[in-house]
Amino acid sequence: MHQKTLADEIQSKPIAPEVAAFLNIVRTADQVAFEVTQLLRPHGITQQQYNVLRILRGAGEAGLPCLEIGARMVTRVPDVTRLVDRMERSGLVSRQRSDEDRRVVRIHITSTGLDLVDQLLDPIMRLHRTQVGHLDGDELVALNRLLEKVRARDGELSLA
Repeated sequence: MHQKTLADEIQSKPIAPEVAAFLNIVRTADQVAFEVTQLLRPHGITQQQYNVLRILRGAGEAGLPCLEIGARMVTRVPDVTRLVDRMERSGLVSRQRSDEDRRVVRIHITSTGLDLVDQLLDPIMRLHRTQVGHLDGDELVALNRLLEKVRARDGELSLA
C-alpha cells in the first residue's frame, strides 16, 4: 500500500524537507484537533475548556489561579480569565478568593465539571487510540521524542 505524501495530499510540487515537516505538523495537528472538537461538540465544550477541566481535576480541592491554569494549557489561550468566565456561567467551574491573600482567586472544578470530564475520559482515550493506534510502541516513543525535540530547539527565533 502506497502511503500518500504531504505533496500528494495538497497536490503540490516537491517541498523542501523543512517546509514539509512544518506543513506535516500543522496538517496533522489540524486533523486530530478537528476529531477531538467533533467528539466534544455534543457536550457543549471546546478543547480548551476540556483542557481546563483536566487541569483542575488534577489540581484537586486546592484549585488553581488563572495564571497557573494558563501555564499548564496544552495550547495557548490569549485570555484564560474569559475562558474561565464562560465555564463558570456553564456551571463547570467556580471561583474562590483566597483567605490568606485576597488578591488571589482560585478556580475549582464543580461536581458538574467533574462529572463531564469523567464522562469524557473513555471516549477521548478511544479516539486517541484510533488516531495513533496503527503506530507500534517504538514508533509512538520516536514520534513523541521528535516532536519534543522540535519544541526544544536552542536559540532565538529568527524571522529574518
